[in-house]
Amino acid sequence: MLGRFIYPIATIMVRNETNRSELIRPMQASSGKILIVDDDPIQRRLLEEAVKKFGYRSKTAENGVEAMRVMSGPEASEIDLIILDMVMPELDGLGVLEQLRGNKNATPVIVQTGHGGIDTVVSVMNAGAQDFVVKPVAPERLNVSIRNLLKTSALEDEITRFRKQASGTLTFADIITHSAAMERVISLGKRAAASNIPILIEGESGVGKEMIASAIQGSSDRRSKPLVAVNCGAIPENLVESILFGHEKGAFTGAVDKHVGKFQEAHGGTLFLDEVGELPQDVQVKLLRAIQENEIDPIGGRRPVKVDFRLISATNRRLIDQVKEGVFREDLYYRLNVFPIWIPPLRDRREDIPALTRHFLARFAAEEGKPHVAGVAADTLAMLQDYHWPGNIRQLENAVFRAVVLCDGAQLTAYDFPQIAAAVDQPTVEPVAPVQHHPAEQETPAHSATADPVMQARPASGEQSSSSPQSGFEFAAPFGFMRNLDREGHVRKLADIEEELIRAAINHYSGRMTEVAKRLGIGRSTLYRKLKEYGLEDNDRNAAA
Repeated sequence: MLGRFIYPIATIMVRNETNRSELIRPMQASSGKILIVDDDPIQRRLLEEAVKKFGYRSKTAENGVEAMRVMSGPEASEIDLIILDMVMPELDGLGVLEQLRGNKNATPVIVQTGHGGIDTVVSVMNAGAQDFVVKPVAPERLNVSIRNLLKTSALEDEITRFRKQASGTLTFADIITHSAAMERVISLGKRAAASNIPILIEGESGVGKEMIASAIQGSSDRRSKPLVAVNCGAIPENLVESILFGHEKGAFTGAVDKHVGKFQEAHGGTLFLDEVGELPQDVQVKLLRAIQENEIDPIGGRRPVKVDFRLISATNRRLIDQVKEGVFREDLYYRLNVFPIWIPPLRDRREDIPALTRHFLARFAAEEGKPHVAGVAADTLAMLQDYHWPGNIRQLENAVFRAVVLCDGAQLTAYDFPQIAAAVDQPTVEPVAPVQHHPAEQETPAHSATADPVMQARPASGEQSSSSPQSGFEFAAPFGFMRNLDREGHVRKLADIEEELIRAAINHYSGRMTEVAKRLGIGRSTLYRKLKEYGLEDNDRNAAA
């Protein structure tokens, strides 16, 4: 059992130089900050250099008292792991561990000491340390320990977050952020949670509006009560009223049983109406009455039903614009927009990307049975922070999911994010061996919107040509890009480019013509006319099917 924690130097030396470089190459640069606590300045400097070489940020403390000052202050939220010396003046490592765990601080701790006796190991592990090393520790051993503990910690945080969200006890402390913009959101959320005021959360799709709503619920006096979430845009229009307000048996054709609506399900708790701007106007009238009178009228009911609920609404569109267009009631807008909270998009809080990436990585690596995928390469993390993320956190989550599935190595690289790499114009190099860039034997059509983006991002293979250097027109454009020039190097015809763009839009939005027309900035009638001109009507019917 103790062999898991005590590693003699002779047993941890790596004989294979390839493996050695694999273990000590940078991992998750800027994605983790490590607090180094040691009273020996030379040892602190050595650890600081090692941590920097691994790709992490670091902060140092000269003794246990200073370490506790850091872990009790605002900087504690940035510390992801602690390397703690055992023997120090004033407050030793064991005392620091006892204070940390007494304060319910679960930050992973690696204890290091010059003596690896059994009693010492038992003491520090019982006090809450996750690992134990004997000085002088080999860099490879330290790097493996840091990497594994950060991954395990991230996975435990994800599991805890899921459990809290399911039980209605999620708080703002469980939200992953190091962004000043999000700190303002959290501050507003905490103030709103202290009252029963109606809240309107605005922000782009995928920014985490439901997570903020859950944190408000879990921080209020309604914690542990039901949080009933309803996506108003996903309910068929003829069923909205029944789903929200319920119906009595026999109220309409097909109503064979009594149905309790979402308002009654949320009694005593919180009702979260996502995409509230999608509600039909006749339902908006009933919603207004429910907010004003705290009572609802089930379909076919003889009398109103009193309900006690806290209302949180969310939208990815500006409701005031919908009011001006006449599709949303002005009186309801002012009832919902009592306490507005706007969540910034991910591109405006790029400092959150490393921590979010690590948490998604830990989760998907566990779900997909890939424990060897333990980190993100430094240049890849920088690439992720350079991308603009139009789909926000939801897009980042899905990108990491796909990257984990594609990854065969110990860390995610740009090769595992082909779409993102193409968008930020970063070359994707296969991690196993250098890939020779040869001309393709057969050109892939540039307008192929259904081509596999992984294959588009990879260089084509074939026999090396001994003729003149390639001009670059022989290759298909990367996913998300369009060629401006044809094979001869001339500017392409405007009609050809327009046809290609329409094809790509239809494919990208799965044949939803309203969305296609909106994104192209044209009317539906204009879109259908162009479909006819370019002979794309069959594609339209196939997509609709």
